Amino acid sequence: MEKIVHKQIPVNGLQMHVAELGEGPVVLFVHGFPELWYTWRHQMAFVAERGYRAVAPDMRGYGETTGAPLDDPSKSSIMHLVGDLIGLLDAVAPNEEKVFVVGHDWGAIVTWHLAMYRPDRVKALVNLSVPFTPRNPQMNAVESARQLYGDDHYIYRFQVAHGVMYVDFGTRDVILGGRFDPEFHLFLLGGVFEEAGTKEVLKNILSYRGTSPFYFPKGQGFNYSVDRAPWLTEDDLDYYVTKFDKTGFTGGVNYYRALALDWELNAPWSGGGVTVPTKYIVGELDFLYHGPGVQDYIHGGGFKQFVPLLEDVVVLEGAAHFIGEERPDEINQHICAFITQF
Repeated sequence: MEKIVHKQIPVNGLQMHVAELGEGPVVLFVHGFPELWYTWRHQMAFVAERGYRAVAPDMRGYGETTGAPLDDPSKSSIMHLVGDLIGLLDAVAPNEEKVFVVGHDWGAIVTWHLAMYRPDRVKALVNLSVPFTPRNPQMNAVESARQLYGDDHYIYRFQVAHGVMYVDFGTRDVILGGRFDPEFHLFLLGGVFEEAGTKEVLKNILSYRGTSPFYFPKGQGFNYSVDRAPWLTEDDLDYYVTKFDKTGFTGGVNYYRALALDWELNAPWSGGGVTVPTKYIVGELDFLYHGPGVQDYIHGGGFKQFVPLLEDVVVLEGAAHFIGEERPDEINQHICAFITQF
C-alpha cells in the first residue's frame, strides 16, 4: 500500500483523485457503492506485480475526488460518469489506444456503458456482480424496481420526490425542496443505526450476505444489523468511514437518482450491446444474482445475445456481493488469467 501513488487530475471540471501502482499496460479499476479506489487494493497489488499499471479513481462524488455538484443529481448521469473515465484515460494513458477495464457494482454499470459507447477504448473487460442489462424501451430502472419490489426497495427509496436535496454533513441536516425531512434524514444516515453513524451503515452494507434485495421501509430506515464480515478488517472499515464521514453518501446516491435520466439518454443505444471481449464474475450469494429472471438471463443465452464476446461466466460458490474484497485471491487470478490473453 505504501507504494501506491496518489494524484489529483483535472477531469471534466473535477479534481479526480486517482491511485496508481505499477508500470505497463493500464488496467482501469472502477468502484461501486459505497466504495472507493481502496476497494481495489488487493487487485492493484496483484496486477502491478505482473507487469501492469493499475489505475483506480475515486469516482465522481466519492472520496477525495472533488468538484461534483451534489445538489444536482443530473450531473451524475451515466454520460458524466463515462465521460469522466474517458477524460481520465486521456490524461493518464495518452499513448494507449485501448486499456483493460474492471468494474464492480455501479462501477460495472459504468464500465458496461463505457464499452458500449466507446469500444475503441476498451481492450478487454472484466465485470463483477452486475451483468449487462439492455435498455427496456417501455420502462426505466426506477419504475422497474418499484414494480418488481415495491416502494421500500432501495432504488426507489433513493429517489427524492420533493425536489433538490442538499446535505450538510457538518450538521447532518437534510433539506428537501427547502424543508427539513427527518424521515429521509434517518434513512440517509442509516435509519435505526443513526446514533452509530457512518461506521454502522458501512459495516452493515459491506458485510451484507442476504440473497434478498435491500429494503428501507418508510419510517424505519436502514433496518439491517450484522456482524462485520471477517474479510473487512477494522482498519479497512475505518478507512471507508474516514472518507464517507467527510463526504457523506449523497454523491453515490445521486447515481441512483439519475437513473431515470440515464434511461432517456440511452435511447440511441436501445437494443444495443457490448462488443468487447468480456468476462463476468458473480458471487453465488449476491442478492443481485437472485433477482427475478437474472440467472436465466445470465445462463440461458440472453446475456450472450447482448454481449456476444462474453467468453466466461464465473459464479463463486459461497461468495456474496463484495467479491473483490471477500475473495481477492480468486478474483485476482480470474482477472489476470483473462487479460493476459490479450
